[in-house]
Amino acid sequence: MRTALIGYGLGGSAFHAPFLNTTPGLELSAVVTANPDRAAEVRARYPNTRVLSSVDEVWTGDFDLAVVTTPNRFHHEHAREALEHGLDVVVDKPFSGTAAEARALAELAEERGRTLVPFHNRRWDGDFLTVRRLLAEGALGAVHRFESRFERWRPNLKPSWKESGDPADLGSIVYDLGTHLIDQALTLFGRPAEVYAEIRTLRTGAQAPDEAFLALTHQDGTTSHLWASALAADRGPRFRVLGDEAAYVKHGMDPQEEQLKAGKIPATDWGTEQPSSWGHLQQDQERTPVPTIPGNYPAFYQAIANAETPVSPWEAATGLEVLEAAEKSARTKTTISLD
Repeated sequence: MRTALIGYGLGGSAFHAPFLNTTPGLELSAVVTANPDRAAEVRARYPNTRVLSSVDEVWTGDFDLAVVTTPNRFHHEHAREALEHGLDVVVDKPFSGTAAEARALAELAEERGRTLVPFHNRRWDGDFLTVRRLLAEGALGAVHRFESRFERWRPNLKPSWKESGDPADLGSIVYDLGTHLIDQALTLFGRPAEVYAEIRTLRTGAQAPDEAFLALTHQDGTTSHLWASALAADRGPRFRVLGDEAAYVKHGMDPQEEQLKAGKIPATDWGTEQPSSWGHLQQDQERTPVPTIPGNYPAFYQAIANAETPVSPWEAATGLEVLEAAEKSARTKTTISLD
């Protein structure tokens, strides 16, 4: 598939280009960036890839797939234009600005007979894959609480649209890390019946929310407690999953992001964790290490190359519905029921 990567910031350079360039069946044909330094980096790292200065060159080009990883406020617009020009599309998170926009994109893709896939790559984190396996095996019994955290220590602001107070920029930590937290909870337990949230802006000079807590009550009564923070000097467990027979607790982050930021490409030892980073199963006083399944970000783009849809756009729309309910809950200080 001749692929145009639209955008070459951190997302494009670290999370998309390495896989588009190495996945059998895909070709990194072009990268869109108007930044001279980024253009030079593309030419040095991917000498067979064209550099385009405008997204309009994609619409008039000869491509099969567009990967949208522009600033958040442009995701919906660029995805819509790509579909209208007959391309299959992968869209970085957040998939759109609202649930209504997300549904409109999904409907347009169906009308045009095109594949449209949200880039919810955290479904292929090794620790999340491990949680899914434990639940499938019934290792915890009946789960009553799922706790999940993306906590960071970034007290100093960096000039970026991600720190913008303009709601149109979608710079809130809820749209950023919260998107992944919500998607993982929905993947495990389905659409919630109720949403409660606390969303705050804590850092000096910050304009966009930088800390959030969400509580989702799922249809079966399971609760998901989700935390995202840019001001956590001490980080809680990445996962703490409580069942009526055992608990699973895991600290630390999946290693794939740091591997990608370091410029590594997928190899045979990709996404593996050392035993010291494994989580554990707790049953009363008995504590058992649980080897973490290797993270597998390559699986996302291999599915795209195989003409599969690894993440449904309708699932992303549901996630945005939960996100909107969370914002309303935080604003009104109430629990929001979903119809």
